[in-house]
Order: sequence, then structure tokens, then C-alpha cells
Amino acid sequence: MISKENIESAAKRLRDAAAKNEVCAPVRDLLGMTDLNAAYAVQQINTNLKKETGGKVIGHKIGLTAPVVQKQLGVDQPDFGLLWHDTEILNGGEISVKELMQPKAEAEIAFVLGKDLDKEFITSVDVIKSIEFAVAAIEIVGSRIENWNIKITDTIADNASASHWVIGHQPMPLSKVDLINCKMQMTNKGDVVSEGAGKACLGSPINAMLWLAKKMVEMGQPLKAGDLILSGAVGPMVAINAGDNFEARIEGLGSVSVAFTN
Repeated sequence: MISKENIESAAKRLRDAAAKNEVCAPVRDLLGMTDLNAAYAVQQINTNLKKETGGKVIGHKIGLTAPVVQKQLGVDQPDFGLLWHDTEILNGGEISVKELMQPKAEAEIAFVLGKDLDKEFITSVDVIKSIEFAVAAIEIVGSRIENWNIKITDTIADNASASHWVIGHQPMPLSKVDLINCKMQMTNKGDVVSEGAGKACLGSPINAMLWLAKKMVEMGQPLKAGDLILSGAVGPMVAINAGDNFEARIEGLGSVSVAFTN
């Protein structure tokens, strides 16, 4: 059992790193490498504190949806973090790399819910019926932990390495998108840097959504109508540097872009 003191210390380490925009040591020295509940408890502490200072949660991100990444971290399931209202970057907009911490870009399919997912027993049918529309997205992931030296408890505690997000402006009903076979191509200033398809995300982004919906019911925080969900990467993530300009195109969902300045 991880002590309350260790959980609070881990939360403070990550919170201070974010506030100072300076990386910190991993927190697994305090949490160990297997206690996921302790890691989510750390995440919850910093979530509550941010809410108390005006932060508004607008949805969730799902991480670790690629089997190869799960294997690297020694886990057999995804994880999740929260999306905040003040971490959106406008489609076609820009952000300074000075505001980010060790950033990387991932192309994803995002969903907006039209119905709550609060039943005790949830199936893929419930998930599909709950989704109002899908859009293309780019997630900017970032780590407060130096050199991305993370294990599963580190990234969960660190809000699943969430940073910022951008969504496209071509919302589509699920009936218009082949979520499994849709191809993705992400470019940086015109050069292809990442390619993939919907099935790279746990076989289907719906599978990732189902995992999250069940997890949130289990935690007593079910997904609600209006929530934005980034369902997980559909291709390899790419390091971000000043001067980069990423555009992701996903079949059926159009494009989404973001630039990075000094």
C-alpha cells in the first residue's frame, strides 16, 4: 500500500515542475511501478487543485492505445488523462515551444458525446449510440518527467502526459467514417512524418472509447454528453521543435493543423 504522504509528495513534485516549466525526476520512487490506483490518486489531487483555481475539464484523452507502447511500459491496458479548457490550440493556430514541456505530436480521432455513458454495464453499442460526431485531432503530449523516463505509474500520475490539443472543423457522424480502415497521414512543412490508420488505436477507436467509458463508471466519474474524447494515436508520435508546422489528414474527417514558434 502506497502511503498518503508518498501520493501527496508525488503530486507536489509534478505540480511544481509544471508551475516552473522545469522537468523533474520520475515519481515511481514514491509510487512504485505497479500501483495504478495510487498513480490515479496523484492525478486526482492535481485535478482537484486545478479545478479550485478555475480550471474546467472538457473531456479526456486516452493513452497507451498502441500494443507496442503498452509492451514498452509493461502494461496490458490503456490509461487516461484530462483535457482542460485552457489547453486548446485553435485549428491552424500556433503556440510557442516555450509553453510546452518535451512536446510530441500525435494524430488522433476525437469524439464528442451526445449522450451520457453512465450505465453499469456498457457495450460497444452504447458507445456508438452515444457519439454525436467525430473530428480529426492532433494531441500535443508533454512530460513533466525528465527525458520521458517514464513507466506506467509516472505517466498516469502526470495526467497521462497530456499537454495541449487541436481539433479539426469537419465534424462527421460515425456512419460517414470507416473508423478502422481510415488512413491517416501527418506532415511537417509538407514532409510526411507519420502514417497510420484507425485500427492502430486498439484495433478500433471504439474499443478505446469502450475501455474509457467502463473505467470512468468504475471510478464513479462517468462520461457525460458534451465531453470531448481524444481516443488515442492512429500513427507514431513525432517530436516537436520550434519552426515545425504539422498537418494531419484523416480519411473522412478532413485535416487539422498547428504550428510551433520559438
